Amino acid sequence: MNALLPAAFVLCWSSGFIGAKLGSGTAAASTLLMWRFLPVAAVLAAVAVLAPRTVWRGPAPRDLVRQAAIGALSQSGYLLSVYYAIQLGVSSGTTALIDGVQPLVAGALAGPLLRQYVTRRQWAGLLLGLAGTATVTLADAGAAETDVPGWAYLLPFLGMLSLVAATFLEGRSPAPAAPRAALTVHCATSAVLFTALALATGTAAPPATPSFWLATAWLTVLPTFGGYGLYWLILRRDGVTEVNTLMFLMAPVTAVWGALMFGEHFGPWTALGLAAGLLAVVIVRRGEHRRRTPPTRSSPAAARRPPICPRPR
Repeated sequence: MNALLPAAFVLCWSSGFIGAKLGSGTAAASTLLMWRFLPVAAVLAAVAVLAPRTVWRGPAPRDLVRQAAIGALSQSGYLLSVYYAIQLGVSSGTTALIDGVQPLVAGALAGPLLRQYVTRRQWAGLLLGLAGTATVTLADAGAAETDVPGWAYLLPFLGMLSLVAATFLEGRSPAPAAPRAALTVHCATSAVLFTALALATGTAAPPATPSFWLATAWLTVLPTFGGYGLYWLILRRDGVTEVNTLMFLMAPVTAVWGALMFGEHFGPWTALGLAAGLLAVVIVRRGEHRRRTPPTRSSPAAARRPPICPRPR
């Protein structure tokens, strides 16, 4: 599970950028997002009605409000910025690459906000991952031949900040909701917000083209259920630093995927950035394992070290 969960999360999350690229030529971002979340919210609401005990487990109204805010940040704010950037012409790989700075931001804030302090080894891995992301970003931008407005590249950055805020809001929850209950509230919140946006902009009517519904089905199954579900599962299982370190893999994986599906640029520098991202994940995960593993009683370090109270997670 330690290997399968991160691998599945990386693939499912990266598929969201590919699905956004697939749907960007068929409809407006608000239309695509509205019809992505309406069916998901309906299915999850039906499951909650038919099996309330397995979904809700009695969350308080205050918890529902918190989860609605988390959903508005992690889904609505994040996805709207990503989809709009791709609609303006930013490639799927570049969008994922800009989002690749999220682990460094989350790692810097994890200590003062959540008391999940980052070790020197983990900082080395995070900085290596940032270097790999920057390498691929520069290579991709240098090969771009489209007229994309400069401010469009700020949109994925704003979406990254929205996801970081949602991550820390969830991390500071005194009693986190069950994953299925959280996903239900998140998707219902996104469905309401995106439907209101589509109605306000006159883009609620879906096109009748099969490509639109193919992109919608892709986005509903892979990044929604797989990506977001695994994101919160790994967050609670392994902590903020590890789940955000996996974000370094989104950029190179999406770049490879985009090159195979859409013919986007992939050269030697892109391959070098991919290797740096993989090495960064290995370094950070090993650092986390060493931080969690206490020394044996027979070791000199254990004899000299005073007892340490575990920090709340």
